[in-house]
Amino acid sequence: DLRDANSPEEMARRLAAYAKKLPKGRWILGGDWDHEKWPGAPLPTKEMIDAATPDHPVWVNRLDGHMVLANSLALKLAGVTKETKDPPGGLIVRDHQTGEPTGILKDGAEGLVERVVPDKTFDEKHVAAKAATDHAAQVGVTSLTDMSADGDVGLYQYMLEHGELKTRMYAVRSIVSWEVLAKTGVRAAFGSDRLRIGGLKGFADGSLGSSTALFFEPYNDTPDTRGLLFDQMLPEGTMLKRVEAADKLGLQIMIHAIGDEANFRILDIYQQAAEKNGPRDRRFRIEHAQHLRATEIPRFGKQKVIASMQPYHEADDGRWCDKRIGPARSKGTYAFRSLLDSGAVLAFGSDWTVAPLNPLEGIKAAVTRQTLDGKHPDGWTPEQKLTIDEAVRAYTVGSAYAEFAEHVKGTITPGKLADLVMLDRDLYQIKPADIDKARVILTLMDGQVIWEAK
Repeated sequence: DLRDANSPEEMARRLAAYAKKLPKGRWILGGDWDHEKWPGAPLPTKEMIDAATPDHPVWVNRLDGHMVLANSLALKLAGVTKETKDPPGGLIVRDHQTGEPTGILKDGAEGLVERVVPDKTFDEKHVAAKAATDHAAQVGVTSLTDMSADGDVGLYQYMLEHGELKTRMYAVRSIVSWEVLAKTGVRAAFGSDRLRIGGLKGFADGSLGSSTALFFEPYNDTPDTRGLLFDQMLPEGTMLKRVEAADKLGLQIMIHAIGDEANFRILDIYQQAAEKNGPRDRRFRIEHAQHLRATEIPRFGKQKVIASMQPYHEADDGRWCDKRIGPARSKGTYAFRSLLDSGAVLAFGSDWTVAPLNPLEGIKAAVTRQTLDGKHPDGWTPEQKLTIDEAVRAYTVGSAYAEFAEHVKGTITPGKLADLVMLDRDLYQIKPADIDKARVILTLMDGQVIWEAK
């Protein structure tokens, strides 16, 4: 865990300590580092960690997943050298003087190393999934959408059969492999209340933290780039064809878009697909809908596109967003209030493991707009604040609607699923700044206790 490592030196120390616990040759993965917490925010390099990990290939990602640091051994095993060309939708960060890879690979370039990382065994996945479903129950989460389930559906089915699955799962696969679902004839949200399939996840661009989110105008701090169009969008027109074909067969489409141009492009794709395939209750989603121009905000409500957003990112990215894109463009960042007032459906979630799974931290962010560094006590872009009721509804009613499940969950109503969470205080009565201090003391699923504070 490198999330709270506050310097490159601390990152190296943690990697060295972790490597001592592993047999030589075992890959070191995960990490979730955040260079924005380091003095001067330098990108890490392989030289920072090589001495700490001489016998272990290292492949650790930034917390947003849109850039990864490899050590020299990992690059060697993957055959990534000075001569390796940038793949479509990706970037190999290079030393300005020598042209050698620094160890940072962004978006589409991540696959150059990822392809040589050994697959996890079923037992390894099982241990991780049990820890995850227990953690979800502890923070009062009873439903999740796994945006990269793909081959893990069988694991969830196994856990369900053995009474281990404490979380309702909507298992979504990559839109790149949409034909796999299409050939079965499955449509959106097929299955039981515990485990369903029928959703497809795509990517339009990268992330703000990695400077790969796609904007119409260049970044303020790196004016030589506007971000990257994700490789799933290439060549031009590829994503439109996928969306049109999958939508025609009744599958639900959810596409990640961060930058203002990425959001514009996906809204256009959704509009074209809906016009071609005709009216129906399709519930297109844009995941994150993070940076929007004023012209795009009303389109969500008009086109009935769900804004699937994660408020905690506002508290996190708000520390340095102005540095990346300037205060003017920041006005359209995490535009909760403007989207809601224009008629959009807000569906709030966590983006875990990129951000904490605990919804209370997200509710606080949506209501206060405070940033993690404490520099905006009255809220960063405070005109976008929500009320406590609006934020709670986005996490419950909105999220249930976003997965075609509002008829069985999302409200405490007779006849709906008895998924209930008890807190140690009333969120509606405490100071908004204290919302994240509340603790879950009881979590029920189907009326059965799945977690209780001791």
